[in-house]
Amino acid sequence: MAISGKTAVYGIIADPIGHVRGPTIFNPLFEKLGMDAAMVPFHVGAASLSRAVAGFRAVESLKGWLVTNPHKFAMFHLCDQVDASGTRLQAVNVVRREADGRLIGGNYDGAGFVNGLRHDGIEPKGLDVLMLGAGGAAYAIAFALAEAGVRRLTIANRTRENAERLAAATRRFFAGFAVEVGEAAASSQDVVINTTSAGLKPEDPLPLDTSGLKQTTTVVDIIMNPEMTKLLTLAKERGCRIHLGRHMLDSQFPLLARHLGVPIS
Repeated sequence: MAISGKTAVYGIIADPIGHVRGPTIFNPLFEKLGMDAAMVPFHVGAASLSRAVAGFRAVESLKGWLVTNPHKFAMFHLCDQVDASGTRLQAVNVVRREADGRLIGGNYDGAGFVNGLRHDGIEPKGLDVLMLGAGGAAYAIAFALAEAGVRRLTIANRTRENAERLAAATRRFFAGFAVEVGEAAASSQDVVINTTSAGLKPEDPLPLDTSGLKQTTTVVDIIMNPEMTKLLTLAKERGCRIHLGRHMLDSQFPLLARHLGVPIS
């Protein structure tokens, strides 16, 4: 891929940044489409986010960027306009920069997650789900699971107050939906989902004691790199079905591309 003075630049921002997969998906697409474009990683810490975004507005060759942890909530407030997918969540995972510097945000985590389950033969309707974490991705996934008709969602988070806040937000948008706050303990759930960052590094503690997992439980980790986290490895050893983090991005990739204005069918 040749970079020229006319190359359109796309980015992905995160902290940490080493695990992201966006460039490995988008750059082959740009080449396939014959676009003079490239996606690059931007390592931006939380304290620098607003300054970085102010600078991005002024870069005319920068067409947009993907957003991942820990910036999804903060990015919502830095956009000029957010479509319906992000407004309900008040979180953004993709930003398109218009020619005049205006920033248009969206959020496709939830749609990507549920589509990824279905593409892997897992229908969420009627399932009992334990979700670990209450960050930006957890909000998108909780709302999407409610829309998909799961029977019950239990949210477990290290800071219980954040889990209570997510449960309340889910009830507010989905009246009558069975959502509760509980402990990070496997029992009779059909699906366990890790939305936390625990597993990005080999020394990270497990987000869940896997000794309680039943073989009938599907274990999901939204971490993409490493693909086989410690949680997924141990779950597989116990005979559980596992679902990889890459399915979530792969299934929302067309939605992200369209939001960025990339001409895919």
